[in-house]
Amino acid sequence: MSPDAVTLSPGGELREDLPFKPVRIAVVTVSDTRTLETDTSGALLAKRLQADGHLLADRFVVKDDVEQIRAVVRRLVDSNVADAILTTGGTGLTGRDVTPEAIEPLLDKRMEGFSTIFHLVSYEMVGLSTLQSRALAGLIKGVIVFCMPGSNGACKDGWDKIIRWQLDSRHMPCNMVELMPRFNEHLTHDCT
Repeated sequence: MSPDAVTLSPGGELREDLPFKPVRIAVVTVSDTRTLETDTSGALLAKRLQADGHLLADRFVVKDDVEQIRAVVRRLVDSNVADAILTTGGTGLTGRDVTPEAIEPLLDKRMEGFSTIFHLVSYEMVGLSTLQSRALAGLIKGVIVFCMPGSNGACKDGWDKIIRWQLDSRHMPCNMVELMPRFNEHLTHDCT
C-alpha cells in the first residue's frame, strides 16, 4: 500500500484506497427556544456531515418533551429515511433535559462505549463539567442514534472526534457502516 493511501484517525486508520459509502443522517435538535433558523448546533452537524460526504436525510427542531422527541425519532426510524440520527440537546441534568428518558426505552441495543468515549473527549475540552452530560447512543430497528449535548462545542467534538470516524466506511480496523446490514439480525420487537 502506498503511504498516501492511509490517513491516521483516532484509534485506527482511514484507508483512502477503499470506497467511501455515504450514510443517510438525520439531525434532531431538542430545544424549547431554538428554531431551524436559530439552531446553530443542528446547523453545525448538518454542515459537517455533508462536508464529509454524507447525506442529510432530514432536520428537525423539537421541544424538550419526551413524547415529541419519541414521535420524531420513531417517524425517522419507521420511514426508513435515515441510517443514523444525531440528536443535540436535552442531555443535561435540569428538569427540562429529557432526551435520554425519551430515547433509552426505544433502544434495541445500547452502545455503552459512546458515552465513555464522549466523556473522555469532552474532558479534554471542558474538564469535570463533562459530568453534567448524559450523552448516549444505541440502535433502534437498525438505525444508529447518537445523543449529544446541545452546545456547538459538544457537537463539534462528538462529530469530529468520534462519530465521523465510525460512520466512514474507510475507517479501519472496523466501522459501523460495515455492520449496518447486520444490525437487524434476530430483531423481533418494535420500538415503543
